[in-house]
Amino acid sequence: MAVSESNKPAAVVLSIAGSDSSGGAGIQADLKAGAAFGVFVATAITAITAQNSSGVFGIYPLTPAQLQAQIEAVLTGLPVSAIKIGMLANIELAETVAKVLEQTNLPVVLDPVMGATSGSSLMTQDGVTAYFRERLLPLATLVTPNVAEAARLLDVAPAESYDELEKQALMLHQLSGRAVLLKGGDAQLPLAVDYLVTESGTKPFSAPRQSTSHTHGGGCTLASAIAAGLAQGLTLEQSVAAAKSFIQGAISQSARLQLVPHNGPIHHFFQYW
Repeated sequence: MAVSESNKPAAVVLSIAGSDSSGGAGIQADLKAGAAFGVFVATAITAITAQNSSGVFGIYPLTPAQLQAQIEAVLTGLPVSAIKIGMLANIELAETVAKVLEQTNLPVVLDPVMGATSGSSLMTQDGVTAYFRERLLPLATLVTPNVAEAARLLDVAPAESYDELEKQALMLHQLSGRAVLLKGGDAQLPLAVDYLVTESGTKPFSAPRQSTSHTHGGGCTLASAIAAGLAQGLTLEQSVAAAKSFIQGAISQSARLQLVPHNGPIHHFFQYW
C-alpha cells in the first residue's frame, strides 16, 4: 500500500562532525540547516571545540569507540537517507568513519574541514590531509572543499583565477573518481563561483560577492544543505542548486543577527525570523 504524503516519514540526515561552542558551525550549523530544509538531523560528534568569532581555543576529540557507538546507534535506530561528514580532527576518527562508509550505500557529502573561518586549525595531528586524499575522498558521493582545502588536497598553490578553480576541481575529480564541488568564494575574484564536476561534466554556480565578514559556518551549512536535498530525493545538481540559493540568503542576511562585529555566523533562519 502506498504511503500518503502526509504520513511519509521525515527525511533523515546523519551529521558526523565537531561541536562548535559558538553555535555557528559544525554540528550546530548542520542541525539548523536541516531544520531550514525540513529534514531531521541526527548527530555523531567527533570532537568538542572551544571557539568563538576570534578563533579556536581548544579541540577535544572523542575516542574512536565513542564515535562509532554514536554512528551505529543512529544507523540502526533511524531511517537515515544521507550522511554529511565535517570535522574529523584526527586519523583515528577518520578511519572509524571510513570503515562505516565502506559498509553503506547511502549518499555521502564530505566537507574536508581543516580550519575555521577565523583561520585557526581544526586538525590535531599531521598526515590528515594525505589521509583525506587517499582514504576518504574515494568513499564520498560529493566532496566540497574550499580554495585552501583543495590546494592542500592537491598539494598545489591556491587557485587565483576562474580557470585555476575549474582546473583544480577537475583534478580532484580525477584524483578521487567522485563528484567535486570546489567552493570559490574565498578566491579574490569579482564573482563567487563554485565548480561542480561530475561524470557528466562541469557546471559553474556563480553568485555576486557579498561584502560581509559574517560567514562563519557557511561551508558546514552548504554541505549539510546538499545532504538534506539528497535525503529528500533531489538529484545531486538539484541539491547543490538549492543549497547554493539558501546559503546566499543566509550570508546576505547574517548581519541581522547583530551578535559580533566580525566573523559572525550566517543566518540559517533568515526566511522565518
